[in-house]
Amino acid sequence: MRLLFRVILCFVLFLGMALAASKPHVITFGKWTVVKSSTAPEESQSGDLKVRPIFLDGRLKEFTFGTPHEVTENLFVVRRVVRVNDTLPQESASTPRWAWQRAGWLVVDRVSGHISQASLPEFDPDSSSASWYRDYVAYCGVSEDGRKLYAVVAQLGRRKPILKKPMGEAGGELTADSKCDAPSWQRAPTRVSFVSKADQKFTFAVRGHAAEVVADDDAEQEGTQ
Repeated sequence: MRLLFRVILCFVLFLGMALAASKPHVITFGKWTVVKSSTAPEESQSGDLKVRPIFLDGRLKEFTFGTPHEVTENLFVVRRVVRVNDTLPQESASTPRWAWQRAGWLVVDRVSGHISQASLPEFDPDSSSASWYRDYVAYCGVSEDGRKLYAVVAQLGRRKPILKKPMGEAGGELTADSKCDAPSWQRAPTRVSFVSKADQKFTFAVRGHAAEVVADDDAEQEGTQ
């Protein structure tokens, strides 16, 4: 009798775990809100930014802005924005002064409900303008000291970029999307083009986990076909 009871109990527990594991997650976005976002050390350079929350099963997870990019039917990426406490030590801590700041990209899995930050080397939240194609992303990265620009191509799931090529000096103060236009993608063959501050165009062929420079002549011939 005890053995039968244990078998039934194990079956009920297993069934409950299976049902819990198969329960679909619901990813939703909230309403848009306009906030002040500081894109530079100078407060006078702050601007309006439209943000909206992202919810997982009705629970607030993050705040986002911009248009999501669908990677697959179950996976998408979206820009993240964070609210930080901007209160100075000498100011009253009882009334925090909140400031909104641009951040990196979030990877959202609709099936598992997992939300994580994308690993984008040299990505600068205030000056890098990302261009997505499939699970690839291209952008102008900035060195840690803010002096050098890089043409970067990264792929989701890989920590190291598949391309990182110097594009010259950054120069001046970094402001939102001011250092390099968003790179442009081409399909069949897969290629991505960057335009530097000096109006120099760099085109790279992307194959799997690698990227290589395309000669100007080859790029022009492809464009005329």
